[in-house]
Amino acid sequence: MNVAMTATDSKKTLLVRFCLAYKGVLKDHTIFCTAGIGNRIKSETNLDVVCLMHSYQGGLQQLASKISWNEIDLVIYIKDFISNNMNIENDKYDLGRLCDIYSIPIATNIPTAEALILSLSRGDLNWRIFSNSSLNKT
Repeated sequence: MNVAMTATDSKKTLLVRFCLAYKGVLKDHTIFCTAGIGNRIKSETNLDVVCLMHSYQGGLQQLASKISWNEIDLVIYIKDFISNNMNIENDKYDLGRLCDIYSIPIATNIPTAEALILSLSRGDLNWRIFSNSSLNKT
C-alpha cells in the first residue's frame, strides 16, 4: 500500500519517532513524504521513502495530486493545531477534503495514526485494493 506522511515543523520529531516505533509495519509499504520530513525519516529509520518536493515548493500539492489520482491508500498528516500558519492550514484542509472525496483514511494525530497503522498491519485496509481496481475499470 502507498502511505503518505507529512507533519508541521513542530510535529516532525514526533512523526519520526512514530516511524521508528512502527518501522516493522512501514517497511512493507511505500512511503511518500514531502522532502523535509522524508529525508529525516530516511536517515533516522533507514526506511525507504519516496521524497517529493519540500512543502513550500509544492510538496503538499504533489501529495494532493497523488490522492486525486487514487495513488495513495493512507494519509498521516500530523499537525500542530495551535499553529497560526494559514498556508499550512489551507493545504491540510485540501488534503482532508480530497481524502473524504476519494475514501482515503487520514490521521491528523498520533493516536489515530497508530490505529490506522495497526489496521494496515492486520490487512484491514485491503478493501482499498479492490476499490482501486474497480475505479480503474471505468
